[in-house]
Amino acid sequence: MLFSQWINISNILLLSYSVSFAGFLQLIVLTYFVRKNFKPILSIKIKIDKKIKFFFKKLLPSIFSSGVTQINILVGTIIASFQAGAVSYLYYADRVYQINLAVAGIAVGTVMLPTLSKYIKENNYEKANNIQNRSLEICLFLSVPAAIALLLASEQIITSLFGYGTFGIQSVMNTATALTFFAFGVPAFSILKISSNLFFARNDTKTPFYLSLISVILNIIISVSLFNKFGFIIIPIATSITSWMNVLMHYYFIKKRNLHIFDAKFIYKIPRIMLSVVAMGIILYLLLTFFSVKFNYNESWKFIYLFIIVTMSLISYFLISNFLGAFKFKDIKLRK
Repeated sequence: MLFSQWINISNILLLSYSVSFAGFLQLIVLTYFVRKNFKPILSIKIKIDKKIKFFFKKLLPSIFSSGVTQINILVGTIIASFQAGAVSYLYYADRVYQINLAVAGIAVGTVMLPTLSKYIKENNYEKANNIQNRSLEICLFLSVPAAIALLLASEQIITSLFGYGTFGIQSVMNTATALTFFAFGVPAFSILKISSNLFFARNDTKTPFYLSLISVILNIIISVSLFNKFGFIIIPIATSITSWMNVLMHYYFIKKRNLHIFDAKFIYKIPRIMLSVVAMGIILYLLLTFFSVKFNYNESWKFIYLFIIVTMSLISYFLISNFLGAFKFKDIKLRK
């Protein structure tokens, strides 16, 4: 995109080409670093053994349950298409909160699953439980303040990122409202990535599948039945509500099967994390109030002020968390 001014092609096409090029470049880089453990072999010989059958048997349910949040958004987008402009409002709001989901949920869940599976296979349930607790700590440590920030600064975030040109004031307000209601579900979206791994690590993909299916059905029922009354805004509301219901259903089966026990360290840290979040929220609110005039729609440097506020709030959160003992950088490296 940096070279777009010298290339005679539309920005839309150029961006699509750039994304494709970046994807191929990423594939080349990954192939280089995994060459010692994996080499692609092209073969027309098809051999389906027990391991392959087992893999696909577990794969299909896990695809659905892992992408339940995205499925809910897709369903909501289809329903919202009956209202002019609603799809765009939901799309832009979705892009913002998905960043938080990627960091707080997907990243943590991806890292924990191999180690968790290893300990469970070795019947080392003490270490498995430790991994589960530490993963939940990190998940909540990242997702709860993100949710609070999105709730308090949804309008400032949207106007700073998208509030230019044909994206008018009304579009900013509608997108910010959607983001606000999505924010209520951010911790739930992240927790689901962790809790579903407790089943995946034990080769159980059916339970998360059925729970996710119930969540999607509930989402459709709420969205369709109330869309005429509330409009597009019911979509993020329904998504957040059903996500929290999904969390509760996961926890019920986790507790019933005794898959996880909250340890003393987790119980010690959670109140301190919440206290740190409250302190950060107060600081964020004061900063937003102080710089409020800088976020008028016609301001050109809105993004700079947003970056300053986010940076200051983030630094204060880490410092307060460290002071209260809610989280320390050394905790990122889990001790075996």
